[in-house]
Amino acid sequence: MGKQSSSLVYQIFQRRFPATFKGLFYFLPLSLALTTLLLIFIYISTTANVTKTHSQTTLYLQTLPSLINNIDQTSNLPIVPFEDNEDDNDNLFADPSRTARLSRANQWLLGNLFGLIDGNDTNNKEAYHDGDDFLQDYKQMNKSLKIYVYPHSKDDPFANVLLPPDTDYKGNYASELMFKKALMESHFVTKDPNEAHLFYMPFSISSMRSDPRIDVHGIPDFVQNYISNITLKYPYWNRTGGADHFYVACHSIGKIAFEKAFVARLNVIQLVCSSTYFPSSYLPHKDASLPQVWPRGGDPPNLLTSQRKRLAFFAGAVNSPVRIALLKVWENDTEIFAHFGRLKTPYSEQLLGSKFCIHVKGFEVNTARVADALFYGCVPIILANHYDLPFTDILNWKSFSVVVHHIDIPVLKKILLGISNEEFAMLQSNALRVRKHFQWHTPPIDFDAFHMSMYELWKRRGVVRVRLTPSMEFM
Repeated sequence: MGKQSSSLVYQIFQRRFPATFKGLFYFLPLSLALTTLLLIFIYISTTANVTKTHSQTTLYLQTLPSLINNIDQTSNLPIVPFEDNEDDNDNLFADPSRTARLSRANQWLLGNLFGLIDGNDTNNKEAYHDGDDFLQDYKQMNKSLKIYVYPHSKDDPFANVLLPPDTDYKGNYASELMFKKALMESHFVTKDPNEAHLFYMPFSISSMRSDPRIDVHGIPDFVQNYISNITLKYPYWNRTGGADHFYVACHSIGKIAFEKAFVARLNVIQLVCSSTYFPSSYLPHKDASLPQVWPRGGDPPNLLTSQRKRLAFFAGAVNSPVRIALLKVWENDTEIFAHFGRLKTPYSEQLLGSKFCIHVKGFEVNTARVADALFYGCVPIILANHYDLPFTDILNWKSFSVVVHHIDIPVLKKILLGISNEEFAMLQSNALRVRKHFQWHTPPIDFDAFHMSMYELWKRRGVVRVRLTPSMEFM
C-alpha cells in the first residue's frame, strides 16, 4: 500500500508541475543551506571582538578590587566613606563566569546588523508608552483624585516635621517638601475622608533628620508612634491595614523609617526618591519613584547639538564602587570628562557643553543629576543598577536616555560612539519633550513633577473604597 501511494504521488508530480518548477523545487533546499551558512559566517565575523572585549572586561573586574583598595594612594581625590548597601560586588567584582554576558555595545552591533533594534536599543522611539491613554487617564485623575491629609495644628511640637514649609525649599532633597507644599495648596485635598482615594501621612523625613529631638536614629520610633496615634484616633488605617495610606521621602534615610513598623511598610505606598528594587523594602508595583530635583529658576535653556563639543560628562564625590570604577577607566580620557570633586568652571557650562551627562550611583541609586541633565538638554546616561526610574510606567526611558549596566563601564565610549547623529537627535528631542515632568513650580502647573507624582498615586489607588458610617468616623 505504501509503495503504491509513493508511486501515485510521483505520477501526479510528473504530470502537474512543469520542468522549470521542478528545478526550483530541488534548488530551494540548497539555497536555504547556503543562506544559513552565510548568516553563521556573518555572526562569527561580527562577534569576533566579543571574546576580546569580555577578556578585557574580565581583567578589569578582577583587578578592580585592588584598584579600589589603592585608590587613595594613587590619586589625590578625596574618597568619601561609603557603605556597600547594594549588591555592587555582584556587578563590579564578578568572577570570570559572570562575564559571559554580552556587553551592551556588542548587543547594539548585532541589533543594527540585522535591523532588529536601533542605536538606542529600542524599537519604540516614542517618549511615552501610550501617550493617548496617559492623557485620557491623566485628565480623569486631575478631575477625580482626592487625598485626605491627617490634620495637624501650628501648635504641634513637631509642626516643623508635619506641616509644609512657608517658603520654597532648595537643595538636593527639595522634592519631598515641594510635594507637601504643592499638595496642601491643591484641589486634590479633601476634608471628607469618605471622598478620599488615599490618605497622606505628612511627616517629612528630611525635617526629622535635621531635628535634634529626633535625629536619624529616632526616625523609626517617630514613625511607629505616629502610626499608633492615627490608628487610635482615626478609623481609616484599620480599614485596609494602611494600604490606602502613603508618605513621601527623598532622603535615602527614609528607607529605615518603617524599621519598627514592618507590617505597615508592606502595605503603605512609598513615594520615594531612593527607589531601588534591590532591597525588599521597595516594591515597584506598590510603591512609586519620586524624581530627585534641585529646583532651578527660570526657563530651561536650549543649546543645539552642534554646540555640544564634549561626548560625556560627570562630576561628583567618590562615594561608591561604581564611581571609583568610572574614574579608573575614564579619568584621563579626552572625550569623556569624569571629574571627581569641585569643578573650577560652572556646573551648568559642563552640562550645556556635553552631549551625554552621566548619572552614576552614589550612596544610593538616585541623585539630582538626571533632572539636571534634562533641564540643560543633555541626554542622561543611567549608570545605576536596580534603579526604578521615575515615571517608568508612563515614560519610555530608552527613547531619551541611555541605560548602561555597571559591568559595561569599560565599553561606555564604544556604546556612545555607536549612536548615530540621527539617533542622538531623537534622544535629545525626547529629552526636551519630557523634561517638564522633572521640574517643580510654585504654584504647580500641568504635567510637572507634582502632577506626575499625583498620577503615580492615582494609578495605585484602591479600586474598592470602604465607606464609613457616622458612628465609625467618630470612634
